[in-house]
Amino acid sequence: MNAPLSVLVIEDEPLIAMMLEDFVDLLDHTHAGTADSVASGLALVGEGGFDVVILDVNLRDGACWPVADALVAAGKPFVLATGGHVEPPPAEHAGAPQLAKPFTMDSVRAALDALIAA
Repeated sequence: MNAPLSVLVIEDEPLIAMMLEDFVDLLDHTHAGTADSVASGLALVGEGGFDVVILDVNLRDGACWPVADALVAAGKPFVLATGGHVEPPPAEHAGAPQLAKPFTMDSVRAALDALIAA
């Protein structure tokens, strides 16, 4: 078992966000907060207080790329949560790990473990 992480969830679907929050808790990590938009995600990234982020690609106010840029600038690792978005990520985020929907406990565990190992 790795050391517990503080995980920020940025997801615009409330039921999916709640499921991710539950998975984080069940995996013995700490839920650091939830945002549902680019604007609220940027605000939480600016506040800090988390180790890693599960970042939905398509948020209610647009694509997540400004948040991903802010995470890179802050040196915070993240995994892109996607339901199979059609366009590939911008080149600067093409190497980001991905977590495919529908999520399972095992897939979230593997994604967080990969962030720890990176």
